[in-house]
Amino acid sequence: MNHYFQQAAFLQSATTRKTLPAEGGLEIAFAGRSNAGKSSVINQVCSQKSLARTSKTPGRTQLINFFRLPDGHFLVDLPGYGYAKVPEQIRLEWQKFIEAYLTQRNTLRGMVLVMDIRHPMTDYDQTMLRWAQRCGLPVHVLLNKADKLTRGAGANVLLQVRKQAAGFGVVSVQTFSALNRQGLDECWDMLEGWLGR
Repeated sequence: MNHYFQQAAFLQSATTRKTLPAEGGLEIAFAGRSNAGKSSVINQVCSQKSLARTSKTPGRTQLINFFRLPDGHFLVDLPGYGYAKVPEQIRLEWQKFIEAYLTQRNTLRGMVLVMDIRHPMTDYDQTMLRWAQRCGLPVHVLLNKADKLTRGAGANVLLQVRKQAAGFGVVSVQTFSALNRQGLDECWDMLEGWLGR
């Protein structure tokens, strides 16, 4: 258990650029397709069961949610709109909002991109990687649900995604499981490095 991340607490949600909190501490954004298990990953990283809301219906996170860490830094949960059954107009509004956040937030230090290891590098994932590359933002890919594959199969996907991700700037990749905590220490190390801890 990492007591630093365990102290994360919900601060506020934002629906527009005007409702974003004032820039203060450093921020790490979590992104991912709605069925990749992003909320479960955030809960596991913070050793909390319901910090980020999980749902059996993908696409419930429709806001940018800010979780404050004890020293004033933030973990930021971005909406996963890639799978959500929402009207196209709302999907486009989310997209503009997320892009504005990623490209204009000066305190943003990195993005954790959660992918389902069984279906990695979707169009949505590549869009997020392109945005990050354009902003010069480092990305750490979590190939979540690694418990669903054998170790050998997971290692093969890891190699494949590392090759694909090499064309998108500063991108690191690891396997992860929000279910059995696989890869959690490696993820903590990356986050703490971005936050200068």
